[in-house]
Amino acid sequence: MQEDALNRRIAAFGRGYEAEAALFGEPKKRFPSRSACISLLGDIRGLMFPGYFDNDSAAGTSSELLIGERLLHIERVLRCQIRDALIFGDGSLALELACERATSLASTFMDELANVQALLLTDIQALFDGDPAARSYEEVLVSYPGLYAIFVYRLAHVLYELDVPLIPRLMTEHAHSKTGIDINPGAQIGEYFFIDHGTGVVIGETTVIGNHVKIYQGVTLGALSTQKGQGLSGVRRHPTLGDYVTVYSNASILGGETHIGAGSVVSGSAFVCESVPEHARVKLKDQEIIVHHPGEPEPAWNYVI
Repeated sequence: MQEDALNRRIAAFGRGYEAEAALFGEPKKRFPSRSACISLLGDIRGLMFPGYFDNDSAAGTSSELLIGERLLHIERVLRCQIRDALIFGDGSLALELACERATSLASTFMDELANVQALLLTDIQALFDGDPAARSYEEVLVSYPGLYAIFVYRLAHVLYELDVPLIPRLMTEHAHSKTGIDINPGAQIGEYFFIDHGTGVVIGETTVIGNHVKIYQGVTLGALSTQKGQGLSGVRRHPTLGDYVTVYSNASILGGETHIGAGSVVSGSAFVCESVPEHARVKLKDQEIIVHHPGEPEPAWNYVI
């Protein structure tokens, strides 16, 4: 009786795998390891900020030997994961060619790590300067979720720019699950970036953010509509924020044609889907519910500059 039940369940999963194959295509020969990619984030954070996340070094210092060991380990693991991601992305790719490409891509990524570290130092400075509750740079480094999300994004963005499949999104979705901050690896974000509190922040793939920008919890930098689904892939659909823009909590700024001019401030809960000039102040005028029925003219959005 137990054997019959087991056979029935095995057969059910067999049918399920057939349905998966119809949806996903043929089984993939390789697939990058999510756990290995996440572990890499910890390894890189330990390399960039030694002693703060491990007990191998005094805080802020590391020996050349330990730096070298960490660099070699990171590159070795990353090379294997990129190889598997490339084969996942192109099932016809020969293993030897995938290994060659992975070696080149991993090397390029490693060369960029010092630049990412320099950018992150500007982000730490921005978070410390912008938050009167911060007591030290070290406190920002080890405890601020906004900085962790930015750290992961900046690494994932390098891989995204190198056209590495899947791994950038694995990394940023890990940060999303830990912090509640969703930054697509394709977004372009300048230096001295500030996210305070952070929970509920969404930054879409084609968003462009300048330097010295501050955003607070619940902010959405999104698309006006995604009804066309995959037809919008590669299309600019998220907003641009100029330098020194501040966006307060729960504001939504939508659309690929929407540009927020440098030095502007967007108030909390504002809904913005058209461009505003430099040094503008965008705020709600009268809070009221407007119901737009199909076939009626589009209402003017209720905000003032």
